[in-house]
Amino acid sequence: MDVILLIGRILFAALFLGSALGHLTKSKEMGGYAASRGVPFAVPATFASGVLILLGGLSVLLGLWGDLGSILLVVFLVPTAVLMHGFWKETDPMSRQMEMISFNKDMALAGAALAFYWVFAHDPGLTLTKALF
Repeated sequence: MDVILLIGRILFAALFLGSALGHLTKSKEMGGYAASRGVPFAVPATFASGVLILLGGLSVLLGLWGDLGSILLVVFLVPTAVLMHGFWKETDPMSRQMEMISFNKDMALAGAALAFYWVFAHDPGLTLTKALF
């Protein structure tokens, strides 16, 4: 089962590591989109969220305080779902559907991050450190 957990961590973390790269290297462009969605201090917020998901993704991947990394990802995902994917604000049916899909994806990923939190806190498996919490 440890190998399956490791494969799951790799697949899960890969999404965030790739996204972090975009947030950190294209902060201005991504910040412009975030500003259009009403995010205050959009460019610095984009860069900061890149750091957050880089740290969270690496933590989950490597098993270095994976419980903390999981919580960092939840801290990113839930506000992102609400601020960036407010499907309830959309009037165009296609836009509403796309934002609802993105909202649900972020919330499902937050649920997965919470499940990883539990795993790291109760059954660390293939980790380099014990749980922080």
